[in-house]
Amino acid sequence: MEPVGIDQHRPSTTTARSRRVEPRRLPVLVAAAAAVALAVWVTFLADGTPAGPATENPGKFVVTALDAVTFAGLLFVAASGFTLIFGLMRTVNMAHGSLFLLAAYIAIRVQEAMVGRSRNIDPADVAVLDWLVPLLVGAGVAAALGLVIQQVFLQWNEGQELRQALMTLAITVVLADQMLREFGGLAQRMVWPGAVTHFLSVMGERYAVTRLFMLGVAVLVGVLLWLWLTRTSMGMVIRAGVDDRQMVRALGINIRLVFAITFFVGSFLAGVGGVLGASFAGAAPGTDGSWLLNALVVVIIGGLGSLKGAAAGSLLYGAVVAFSPAYLPSQYSYYAIIMTFALLALVLAVRPYGLFGRPA
Repeated sequence: MEPVGIDQHRPSTTTARSRRVEPRRLPVLVAAAAAVALAVWVTFLADGTPAGPATENPGKFVVTALDAVTFAGLLFVAASGFTLIFGLMRTVNMAHGSLFLLAAYIAIRVQEAMVGRSRNIDPADVAVLDWLVPLLVGAGVAAALGLVIQQVFLQWNEGQELRQALMTLAITVVLADQMLREFGGLAQRMVWPGAVTHFLSVMGERYAVTRLFMLGVAVLVGVLLWLWLTRTSMGMVIRAGVDDRQMVRALGINIRLVFAITFFVGSFLAGVGGVLGASFAGAAPGTDGSWLLNALVVVIIGGLGSLKGAAAGSLLYGAVVAFSPAYLPSQYSYYAIIMTFALLALVLAVRPYGLFGRPA
């Protein structure tokens, strides 16, 4: 005799779960097949590309891989602040790119004042302090301005993403106009200190030490940020406040102060990224928008609120940016930008919340 009240036609929990998993297998298989095909292409078949097959030109392959890793370091520094503000705090700050560019411009002006020249500065005339002090000043100004934006405009609109986005977009327009008036419309560059402007020989190819120095700064930033978030009481409060803000308040913790400090640190990191970016490729009007987009792509790929996701997203994005123009056929190199969207599509098809993201 069958038990009363049991639906014999209802699928078991295991069957229902397997049916939910099955639709995800196709994107995973497509991503794996794409990865294998790209690896075979780069290793053996990339004739007619600027770099050539890796088996025939291992030096160019290694240099391209180094370019990917070092550029990923710059992406990580710029995106780590965005991860703190947007990913952890769930605060939409579209002025992140403006803080990035403002720090770069201020650092350039401070460096010019320290060196005593405004044009044709030679790296031999730049000591390490002539680069480090402007970095701290520029990032400090960006952090202070970011804190003002958070206190005056954003903390009163918690959970209202559209309103936050519109307000910070308006701030971006104002800052862009003021920077254009104050610093002009020409590209400017932060000069590396002479101590790091040498070249190394990598399998017969020359490679700039400045890029490795930039990677070292990114690794230092990542380690310090990880220690702060995982090994300090404030880091634990930040993570707890994101998950259950009311409970943290009930424990007597001033969550507004904690989030203000978090916003300050995130804006400071945006400034550090801006100075590194100005040293790497210069600063010019429009740079703020492109780096805001870069940070957003990295956070989407890695997952909201995940520091290791920001690192993984930076590495993937950096690899696409470095390898696409080097290993696409020369007549199709202008399609390199499309590979970024392909990467986004593949990652989100396999992991809808990003590589290390989770539902809010």
